[in-house]
Amino acid sequence: MYRVWNFIANYSLLLLSGAAVALFWANTHPESYHHLVHYVLVEDFLIGEPELEGGSVTRTLTLHFLVNDVLMALFFAIAAKEVWEAVILENGSLRGKKALTPLIATAGGMLGPVAVYLGLAAVLGVFADVHRGWAIPTATDIAFSYLVGRMVFGAGHPAIRFLLLLAIADDAAGLVILAIFYPTGELAPSWLLLSLGSALAVFVLFNWLPRRLDRGNQLRPNSTWVREKLSFWPYLVAGCLSWYGFQEAGIHPALGLLPIVPTIPHADRAFGIFAAAEEYLTDLLNRIEHHLKLPVEIVLFFFGLLNAGVEFSAISEPTWLVLLGLLIGKPLGIFLLGWFAAFVLRLGLPQGMNARDLVVVGCVAAIGFTVALFVASVAFPAGDVQDAAKMGALFSFAAAAVSIVAGRMMGVTKVTG
Repeated sequence: MYRVWNFIANYSLLLLSGAAVALFWANTHPESYHHLVHYVLVEDFLIGEPELEGGSVTRTLTLHFLVNDVLMALFFAIAAKEVWEAVILENGSLRGKKALTPLIATAGGMLGPVAVYLGLAAVLGVFADVHRGWAIPTATDIAFSYLVGRMVFGAGHPAIRFLLLLAIADDAAGLVILAIFYPTGELAPSWLLLSLGSALAVFVLFNWLPRRLDRGNQLRPNSTWVREKLSFWPYLVAGCLSWYGFQEAGIHPALGLLPIVPTIPHADRAFGIFAAAEEYLTDLLNRIEHHLKLPVEIVLFFFGLLNAGVEFSAISEPTWLVLLGLLIGKPLGIFLLGWFAAFVLRLGLPQGMNARDLVVVGCVAAIGFTVALFVASVAFPAGDVQDAAKMGALFSFAAAAVSIVAGRMMGVTKVTG
């Protein structure tokens, strides 16, 4: 298995630390905590949270907006990089027949939680108040699921690779859901032309054209000059323009870097999510990713700090809808559609993995946390419903204990090699 342990451990530690501080702070000094979350950095700014003053709309840059809408774009860009490589490269993990079973299982892992969430909401009579949160329990937190998966299966078990494929596909679907179903304001699609134009311009001028000019020349002088002299700067400018285009278009700006990721020169092979071997690749995309590793870890600390501060008194129906959607809907959906793909469609499971392992994978994937918190913050306006939904995302850590118990009950053989 790829050596991702150090990165995931660091990522998890900082994110968990931020969430733990937030929970303690919000439940001991809620006023000062909420003052921090909504602390105004710049009044009447080009970017920020829209406010209506005197009949005109102004924007205020708050600490919450800076982290959730600006800096989290780096996190989603890294997730998009892993998805892009898994799909486009010849040995990508989401290409060909080998990816079909986890992809179909991923669909079950999204449909199951939605069915449980909306079904229970209708039964409890709160459908009208909470239906916008249907996507919250569809999330799978890659890092924490990987950590728990290693504890249950061991690093060498084929179920770990299956789990990572499922989580990457889940992230890809989650990005699409955020873009389509959770606009941040009135849609203005024409602004997406700025994002598209930026992506096309930077690809043609700084990726395609140098390679075109270097055809037949093994020294590749033009590509080398662009890589060494200009480095990531053209893509940074394009990324800023694309981000702004998303904001003005009414699509969540944290997704604004997604159109730029495929334009960056990349290697012809992938070693897996955050694999240590990729540190030795010289392509620009991998260099950017590994330079962003530490900044993104810090961003995720502040994301946990500014989003996980929920008072325990906020627990209500949305908490249980999100939690049960994850703990019941996700394992059930993953098992049913995964079993259907593997045994009815005869696509099979990875060698060394059986149907009992598939049950446990579904339990491990029920840890929503990071992306579930993010979706909760955009699905509902700030208030009791949002806080209750966030608490459900936090409680999804219970899936770790469920997974360990399920692993023992199912007789999972731990593979440490």
